[in-house]
Amino acid sequence: MNQFTAFIRKEFMELTRTGKLFILTVLFVLSGIMNPALAKLTPWMMEIMSEDFAETGFTITSVKVDALTSWSQFYKNIPIVLIVFLLLYSNTLTLEYQKGTLINLITKGMKRWKIIVSKAVSISLLWTAGYWLCFGITYGYNAYFWDNRIASHLFFSGFCFYLSGFWLISLLLLLSVFFRTNSAVIISSGGTFLTFYLLGLLPGIKKYLPVYLTGASGLLTGSGEISGYIPAILITLILSAGNIAAAIICFNKSSI
Repeated sequence: MNQFTAFIRKEFMELTRTGKLFILTVLFVLSGIMNPALAKLTPWMMEIMSEDFAETGFTITSVKVDALTSWSQFYKNIPIVLIVFLLLYSNTLTLEYQKGTLINLITKGMKRWKIIVSKAVSISLLWTAGYWLCFGITYGYNAYFWDNRIASHLFFSGFCFYLSGFWLISLLLLLSVFFRTNSAVIISSGGTFLTFYLLGLLPGIKKYLPVYLTGASGLLTGSGEISGYIPAILITLILSAGNIAAAIICFNKSSI
């Protein structure tokens, strides 16, 4: 346990030293503020643009914004935040390979599975803190300017996207065991996600795939039921656990 907690502490110290923690904190906070800010500024921007459109024969009517407008912006921005988050963590193992720090840790008696689990825990903790910070900021501003009660199944839809982030984190760790460069990890992760996305276009299986959870924002307007996302949630949990287990098994057998 001492090795496990020490390695997690080392991960967070490295985050602070490299500036990644600051970058991610700013990213999550700014995203949380931008969602209601853009929604609030939409009528003003449309009013400015209306004069230009009027000259071309188009008429823009008054635009009404509410909490749903802001939450819609949230689900447009959070995928970008997740992509940046994963890019910053794409070297979570490759950097260790390059520096040779894993050899030192293992020769000093640290179990290999503790390395994978501690990295999974540290990345997941940061994703959890950052995501719900962003969600909470948006929620607070929406409550101040409008009324969040207009959005149906608000926290459940938020949980769905949050869980899809866990699946991508587990996938990133698994692929990091096989590849020794950032570019290979990024390309393989993107290719895997694209494969699942294309499979999600098939009506018969889309509700069972992790990528289906990224579209849970449709619940906010009352389109769809919570029960329709339960199969995807269960499959995502199984795949995430399977990815971590496979990463541990493969890492135990790999040469460093």
